[in-house]
Amino acid sequence: MMRHISLLGSTGSIGVNVLDVIRQFPELYKVVAMAAGANVQRLAEQVKEFSPELISVGDADKVAALRTLLPGKFHDRIVHGTEGNILVAAHPAADFTLSAIVGAAGLLPTLAAIEAGKDIGLANKETLVMAGRIVMTAVQKKGIRLLPVDSEHSAIFQALEAGRRKDLRKIILTASGGPFRSMSRQQLQHVTRAQALKHPNWSMGRKISIDSATLMNKGLEVIEARWLFEVDGEAIQVVVHPQSIVHSLVEYRDGSVLAQLGIPDMRIPISYALSYPARRPLQLKPLNLLTCGNLEFFEPDYLCFPALKLAFAALESGGVLPTVLNSANEVAVEAFLQSKITFPQIAETVARTMDIVHAGSEDSLDDILGADVAARREAQRLILKTN
Repeated sequence: MMRHISLLGSTGSIGVNVLDVIRQFPELYKVVAMAAGANVQRLAEQVKEFSPELISVGDADKVAALRTLLPGKFHDRIVHGTEGNILVAAHPAADFTLSAIVGAAGLLPTLAAIEAGKDIGLANKETLVMAGRIVMTAVQKKGIRLLPVDSEHSAIFQALEAGRRKDLRKIILTASGGPFRSMSRQQLQHVTRAQALKHPNWSMGRKISIDSATLMNKGLEVIEARWLFEVDGEAIQVVVHPQSIVHSLVEYRDGSVLAQLGIPDMRIPISYALSYPARRPLQLKPLNLLTCGNLEFFEPDYLCFPALKLAFAALESGGVLPTVLNSANEVAVEAFLQSKITFPQIAETVARTMDIVHAGSEDSLDDILGADVAARREAQRLILKTN
């Protein structure tokens, strides 16, 4: 049976990979709606190829530009902004919404898709970081499936299918360690944007690449895992695995440890989320254990990479602090990309914002959205003070 898909974040690295998987199986998948941000050139090319019924672009200023690139038949299908994303996410013709928007912008559209009864493929970790309890309660109420797309969470999901949840002892998230794994604190003071954007194993967008370099991406994944798999923070461990072959592991109470391995290619977890519980024959080079060399595992350096410890602290404190962590980080990462702050100041800005903004309930969407605004404002103020 054909699956009809709404895709949020079609022009980003995840979205491009989603469309590549769909392209390989035209008899199984059809894109009925898609949303993107500012890359109207790439969006126009995608629209021409996949001919969705509804298209959303980042803001009103991009609508005219997109129309000039598309045949007239598509002009009345274009919407924009948050409302446009929500319309795409909950499109009536879709039975599956893949949420791959980067950042807090993914929260409201994903909630709209859940409310509309769509199964969800979640590549937007910020949705669960900000509103994990609200989202998972809505998922249970609607009786839909929420399937992880991040490689680490897909690995955990797959490993958990081999045992009983009540026998689970620990989740072990692997991290590549990013491009600066071996650097000292002093060396990190001088890293450049270009260096930080060069991930050693994965091809990702700018924001996620910086988050991987600071280890904040792993911190956000810790919080995401807490909600996806209903475990406490004490049952989640992070290990640095530079080769990115073991995508994550689970440990059961009898001492058994199960891992999912594969080449570092996002099309594998994307395809599994789209086809679950089936597996499709992707046109990818298989993993060859004889040539991948030694597989190494290390303790994270929390002193050089404090963002990971900040995420564990936010998870332990709860409330709106995970939202504050995420929102301040988004502002700080953008400031680093604009050369306004240094690499270590990303985590410093987040920590200082968390000290100031922390009031609110994780059960209140209004509190969460309010904390998002307050954290961004405070982080911007702190960054201005450093200049």
